[in-house]
Order: sequence, then C-alpha cells, then structure tokens
Amino acid sequence: MSRSSRSSAAIPFALAIAVALTACSGGGVHGKPGASGVRDPYFPKMGNGGYDVTHYGLTLSYDPQSKRLKGTAAITARATQNLSAFNLDLKGLDVAGVTVEGKVARWNRAGQELTVRPHDDLDKGETFRAVVRYSGSPETLTDPDSSKEGWLRTADGALALGEPTGSMAWFPGNHHPSDKASYDIKITVPERLQAVSNGELTSETTAKGRTTFAWHTAEPMASYVATLAIGEYHITRSTTKNGLPVYAAVDPTQAEAGTKVLARIPDIMEWAEYNFGPYPFSSTGAVIDRSEDADYALETQSRPVFPGAPDTELLVHELAHEWYGDSVTPKSWRDMWLNEGFATYAEWLWQEDHDGDTADKIFHSLYKGDYYENPDDNEAIWAFPPAKLSSAAQISDSPVYDRGAMVLHKIRQTVGDDRFYDIIQGWAAAHRHGNADTDDFTAYVEKMAPDKDFSEIWDDWLYGEGKPDHP
Repeated sequence: MSRSSRSSAAIPFALAIAVALTACSGGGVHGKPGASGVRDPYFPKMGNGGYDVTHYGLTLSYDPQSKRLKGTAAITARATQNLSAFNLDLKGLDVAGVTVEGKVARWNRAGQELTVRPHDDLDKGETFRAVVRYSGSPETLTDPDSSKEGWLRTADGALALGEPTGSMAWFPGNHHPSDKASYDIKITVPERLQAVSNGELTSETTAKGRTTFAWHTAEPMASYVATLAIGEYHITRSTTKNGLPVYAAVDPTQAEAGTKVLARIPDIMEWAEYNFGPYPFSSTGAVIDRSEDADYALETQSRPVFPGAPDTELLVHELAHEWYGDSVTPKSWRDMWLNEGFATYAEWLWQEDHDGDTADKIFHSLYKGDYYENPDDNEAIWAFPPAKLSSAAQISDSPVYDRGAMVLHKIRQTVGDDRFYDIIQGWAAAHRHGNADTDDFTAYVEKMAPDKDFSEIWDDWLYGEGKPDHP
C-alpha cells in the first residue's frame, strides 16, 4: 500500500514537469539544425539537409547601370526532420531580413551559408515558407575548371548561369541538383531591355520606365539550370508541329546566324521525341547572346543558352539535355556522365540520321585516336573513367563527354538497335522529372536486357582506368 501511494503521487508530478517543459519549448519535439551540406563528393558545401524545397518565388529588380540586384526569395519547403535551424546557399549579396511562416527569424552568414533560425521549431513533415530579402552586386564565380558562372555582366545587361554552383550568386536556395522545385521568377528591368528566363512568360507590364517580366516553370527544375538573361534581344515566338511553344531570344549582333540555326528547332524536337520519347517540358527555345558573354553553352531548362550562334550539332546537344540532365537529373555531381554522355551520343545519332558519319564510325575513330586534329585531345579521352572522377575540376572534361558516349555505344553494340532505343526512352520515362545515379542506370540496363552480360562494359569502359584493350 505504501509503495502504491508513493507511486501514484509521483506520476502526476512527472506529468506536470513534462507539461511545463512542453509549454516552454513552444510545443512539439525539440528540433535540431539541418546539415549545412549534402556531402556531394565534389561540392560538399553545396545543398543543405533537413528540408526539401518545392517552390521558389523570386521577385527581382536589376539595374545594369549600377549593377545592383534587389530581390525577395519566397521559398516553400517541407521539413524532412524536426528543425531548429536550416541553411540556404547564398554567395555574396546583403541580406536585409528573413521571415519563416510570417515571423521574423534570426540569421547569420558564414561564407556561402545563410543559417536561418525560425521563431518556432519546424516539425518533420511540416510545409513552411521562408522569405529572404536581399540586395547587392551579384558575383561572377570561377569554377574549379576555371570557367566563369554565376552572374555574368554583359555589354547591355547580365546573364545568370548556374552549373555547377553559380545560382547561389543571385538567389538563396538549396543549391544541389538533388533538390528540384517549381519556379516563378518576376524580374523588373529598364523598359528598353528584355528579361528572359525558364518556362513560360505569363505577363509583361511596363510602368514608369521599367518593364516587369513574369516567368513560370511548373515542372521540377534543379537550380543549376535556372537562368536569367537581361539585355536587348530579338524575340521570336513559334510552335513545333505538335503545338509546343518555342520562345527564342537572340542578341542583335547574332540575329542573322542565330535566326537561321534556330529555325531548325522544330525539326530537331521532332527527331528528338522520336528517339528519346515525349518531351518532358511545356515549352522550348533558346537564348543566343554574344560570344564574349560566356565561354560555354548551357542546357538551362526549356531554354538553353549559347554564346554566339551555335552550329546544328551543338543545338542538338543542348536540346537533348532537356531529357538527359534537366528531366532526368543526377543525384550528385559524380554522375555528370549521365548528362554529357547522353547529349554527346545524341550528336552522333543526329549525324548518323542526317547523312553524316555513323555513331559506329565516330566510336572507332575516337578509339583509334584520329578523331581530333590535336593528338592531346584524343589522348585526353582516357585520362580517367567517366563514372570515377577524382576532382570537381573534371566534371566537364573529355572522358565525361566522349567516353561517356562510348559507354552508350557499347551498350548499343551489345543489345542491338531495337532494345537500345527501348533502354534510352525507358530511362527517360522511368526517371522523368526525378534524380538518378550511375547505379540506377546500370541496374536499369541490366533489367532491360537480362540475357546480356554487361560486366566488361562496366568494368572496362565505365569504371576502368586507361584505355580498354578492345573497342
């Protein structure tokens, strides 16, 4: 009886303590900070843990004369753990304030990390809205391979390019390809200029000498293929044979050559859909800027960017990325060959189907070492395996492109044309608007051709060091 009476007195006391602690904490389970990176093998600081972004609403204003950008980023996300704090990637720019769920949040900066501490902890599974107000002169970043990205100033405006890390130069976010989201980008510029972005132009309004362009991207998009092109452009609007909108912006200095090559977009899209399956987005097109504005083309989603008018093969390459890279996006930067190998092989297939060299001839020319005029370029193909990079500086090197395409040709040789096209179309369909890695791909190929042995291809061509013994 005495034991029972002591026990019954202790239970209410313990409950009272628990209630008091819960009241002090504001309710729910105590959260912990989300990770400041997703441990990408080549860019470990990029991306953040603890949440998944579903939508970015960017309201921006840019003045090319003062070179200043003013922005508000409204980020809708879902907590994947109980969160007391979370990080956003933002390089440079000055933060004026942050709110989470309408309440002022504490924040601090350390390098590219903007750490946000909400007024109340966020529960796992909770959808929340964070708003960041910022401004400043956006930075041009230098990649590990020495190329320029981020915010590139041009003669008449600016060009925002994000692969692999540049998008953090113009808006805060979870800047890793594994976290894709929809976008609304509203940008105000002087009225003599255009502002072009991804997706569809939903409105264009002018007032007090400035024009606001509103762009909407409904399909999931990785931040590295978000773009913003500000300048004087000739704008053309058309449709493909099946009614897909085509929106193209061409710098006046590139008008003659650019208009000629862009006229091929409908034919290329028809060919690409026949080979790769249904187009994954609701519009297409291109931005052609001056050759000095960037030193590479980029597969920015639904609207690839080119420095100067591209040739047909480069246009094919970047449009093929809409399937392989933009829709089926790598889980990490280790898997870049799944982007570039496919897009390079698309060039080979285009040549094969349009009275050029066959893919098999290109493959053997690369293997023999007489494809490029410069012997060093031929030798560079064998510097490392396409799925086994040793540093971030290698993600745009020749093995990722050429040897990646050779892996696909080896698969085609093994399974035959009919099953090969089933594989590349099925791969695009199976991971449409998602993320995938090399293990996913090899497993998919083996599933689609269970009667074939791919061990030599994986061991020698995909992961093997040096040049394989046999073509």
